[in-house]
Amino acid sequence: GFPRTLGQAEALDRICELDLVISLNIPFETLKDRLSARWVHPASGRVYNMDFNPPHVQGVDDLTGEALVQREDDKPEAVAARLRKYKDAAKPVIELYKSRGILHSFSGTETNKIWPYVYTLLSSKIPPILSDEEN
Repeated sequence: GFPRTLGQAEALDRICELDLVISLNIPFETLKDRLSARWVHPASGRVYNMDFNPPHVQGVDDLTGEALVQREDDKPEAVAARLRKYKDAAKPVIELYKSRGILHSFSGTETNKIWPYVYTLLSSKIPPILSDEEN
């Protein structure tokens, strides 16, 4: 997400005024497991997830048959360190937006269960776009 640090939030304030900030609270273990299951095809950038979007043949790109790799920062130890660092850096950002009354937090582990709530919030804040026939 963005902004990730207080400095980034302050820079964003200089160019626009936010009226809505969404924070997704996903358990540490869920994030670590998902990121650690990510593998990529270096030449194309295609991303696979061994849990919910695996390649047809494990370790092999579906289109080229070339080997997939796990980025160093997606290995479990690196993911855990990244998440700890992110949590520490993001805490003041979360507090800033909470103090402004514009922070909306959603918790869960599954996109399809969180998304309807996020969609409802966004729908209440953004007017629908009407097609030419509806105008």
